[in-house]
Amino acid sequence: MAVSVNDTGRRVQRFCTFWVGDQHYGLDVESVREVLKSQSTTLVPAASPTIRGLINLRGEIVTAIDLRRRLDLPALDGEAPTMNVVISLAGEIVSLIVDAVGDVVDLPLDVLVAAPATVPPVVRDMTVGVFRQDGGLLQILDASRLVPDEDGE
Repeated sequence: MAVSVNDTGRRVQRFCTFWVGDQHYGLDVESVREVLKSQSTTLVPAASPTIRGLINLRGEIVTAIDLRRRLDLPALDGEAPTMNVVISLAGEIVSLIVDAVGDVVDLPLDVLVAAPATVPPVVRDMTVGVFRQDGGLLQILDASRLVPDEDGE
């Protein structure tokens, strides 16, 4: 986590933001390797339902996690376009399938608060905190909690 100090002396952190449904999420930009348009996936038999499949990223085989399923959100109707946020976790590369990518933003850490009780428990368990913004919340996710374990949790 890279924290810097802005012109006003506030500690800020840079986040890559994206949308899943009508929810706005962010990840520490240092964990994000790249952002890609929708990629074709190869299904993995008997994999956790949160695993959409595998993608070939320039010769590297990468697990693709469906964040809609991981966050207990309803599936998209039809073949709506998606995006891939490719992250690096402890040397492993994983692709997070999201609905749309937002901006990269610098936010002051002194206004990061715990997720309110209105955030569903499954999401709250993966959330570092939230930033209150006009029109809603930017929920900051802990990338290490997004990858399901062997039990799919």
